[in-house]
Amino acid sequence: MSLTLHYHPLSSYCWKTLIALYENDTPFTPHVVNLGDEAERAALLKLWPIGKFPVLQDDARSEVVPESSIVIAYLDRYYPGSIRFIPDGDLGLQVRLRDRFYDLHVHDHVQKIVGDRLRPRDQVDPFGVEQARAKLRTAWDMIEHDMAYHEWAMGSAFTLADCAALPALFYGNKVLPFVETHKRVAAYLERLLARPSIARVIAQAGPYFHMFPQEASG
Repeated sequence: MSLTLHYHPLSSYCWKTLIALYENDTPFTPHVVNLGDEAERAALLKLWPIGKFPVLQDDARSEVVPESSIVIAYLDRYYPGSIRFIPDGDLGLQVRLRDRFYDLHVHDHVQKIVGDRLRPRDQVDPFGVEQARAKLRTAWDMIEHDMAYHEWAMGSAFTLADCAALPALFYGNKVLPFVETHKRVAAYLERLLARPSIARVIAQAGPYFHMFPQEASG
């Protein structure tokens, strides 16, 4: 098996890549990386000096591919399956734009809020967190509007954009819940969670959910 995915089951960007792999039943070897282990961290840094996952290693083509969106584009090109994640032409550009929307205008703000929960109490950034929440509210409104017309992020076909949407919305709903305020967004998340590939990703992450930082009380 030529493909190895270096990842962690709780990582949201790893979820994005795993969804694509599972959707097309692409054979690969999963390699869970514990960044708290010095040797495992060093091995990942040797592959990708930035030190973030996911990283796809393709021994057949002697390639190391980092970054979730690029990994999925690579799979689309060299290991295609029944689902084409990035269509050709203008639709492909729109899919990439929607992928960027979920990563940059949802996911990054979610990570800001989660990251603040990991800071020492005397170093938290309440202003930055409120800015992130305000931007997420704007994103929820935009998605609510789009989902009046779409089954999936870009219409009737499941694409790269939906791979990006799932982790962004799943964790986003934990830091700024939208179930009561944005019914179409909530329904879209439910459709995503019903897909077998995504259910599999969530199940594999289950044993690690206790590591997700909860909001401090008091």
